[in-house]
Amino acid sequence: MTPLLIVGLFVLLIFLGVPIAFVIGIVSLTGIATIPFIPNLTVFMKMFNGLNSFVLLAIPLFIFAANLMNHGKITQKLVDFCIALVGNIRGGLAHANILVSMIFAGVSGSSQADTAGVGKMLIPAMIETGYDKENAVGVTAASSTIGVIIPPSIPMVVYSGLTNASVAALFLGGMIPGILVGLAMMLIVYLMGHRRNFPKYEKAAPGEVRKLFKESFPALLTPVIIVGGITTGWYTPTEAAAFASVYAMFISLFYYKTLKIRHLPGIIKETLKLSSLSLFALATASALGELLGYYKASDHVAGFFAAHVGSPEMFMLIVIAFFLFVGTFMDAIPAMILFMPVILPSALRMGISPVHLGVVVVMTLAVGLVTPPYGLCLLIAGSIADLSIERALKGVLPYISALMLILLTVAMFPDVAFFVPKLLGIM
Repeated sequence: MTPLLIVGLFVLLIFLGVPIAFVIGIVSLTGIATIPFIPNLTVFMKMFNGLNSFVLLAIPLFIFAANLMNHGKITQKLVDFCIALVGNIRGGLAHANILVSMIFAGVSGSSQADTAGVGKMLIPAMIETGYDKENAVGVTAASSTIGVIIPPSIPMVVYSGLTNASVAALFLGGMIPGILVGLAMMLIVYLMGHRRNFPKYEKAAPGEVRKLFKESFPALLTPVIIVGGITTGWYTPTEAAAFASVYAMFISLFYYKTLKIRHLPGIIKETLKLSSLSLFALATASALGELLGYYKASDHVAGFFAAHVGSPEMFMLIVIAFFLFVGTFMDAIPAMILFMPVILPSALRMGISPVHLGVVVVMTLAVGLVTPPYGLCLLIAGSIADLSIERALKGVLPYISALMLILLTVAMFPDVAFFVPKLLGIM
């Protein structure tokens, strides 16, 4: 009866709108309090130990790097360069929106930072040049999901901490899928652009393109430095995140001179606020893991899959369906923290690589960033355009279909994710 009461408490707190990190903490403390021989102090010990990881330090550092780029107007340099490259195509501003998200993804690892930074510049510009609000919001919110697929990726860092999977292999595993998602979205823009007569810019002169490339080159170099350093073994993901922060600060202060020392306290405060949301959820979920372990949740899940699932492909489809549902009301990080320790043992028994599973789970949870009622990226983009969630969802649906198509391809054909890691000898 006690497990049913704990599940009921979890559902009730979610229904009441309690933040998920507090829900997990309350359920953990309540559940462990009902077990006589496990002291309540275990909850706080597990919370502390759950954050005692060098890898997790990468989370606030990558967020800090993204905030520095946004506040230092480096993102604006990337936008200008992308418009010069693809602005002359029908729907050029929408193409540039997707392209800059792919580049920004190589720095921040955060979809929310992408939506806020790129959206504040491009959503008003798209509306002003003739796009309807639905399309402006839809393409901005959808393309920002690439931020957690193309390396670096904060959810992949968390997944690595939970499963001990190689961060380098996960990062490289997301590279091809992320690029394919971006290209699929650009194809949708191209088709819609000709049907709806999206506006386009005049073709930029070669000299202008070279000038903008030169201006944005230090920013464009950041993803190469981060991913290249990790894959070559020069530094760990956490060290890469620290280097990205220092590098973004240096070019903002001294190269572009768009950031002042007086701005840093505000940026640090914003970074701490965003980081604390993820890290507190991670801490409380570590305590919940103790409770789930006591009730042998992973054994029950393994029994279900052994009895009803006969192939890795069917297993992956069930995992995708499950996380699509979970992602509609929960952020990616607490969702993985809650359920990966339960699902992973069954995946390993079926011969599924933790890296393949990680890429698929992160891509699936990326869909949740643009699907209500959670849909944080959709909410951010909609608020920028002053657009209702219903109309925003209408604009994002075509791009969700592109993401789902690539997701299913990666799930059924693991070599799509394994190509780059195997090419570089990481796997």
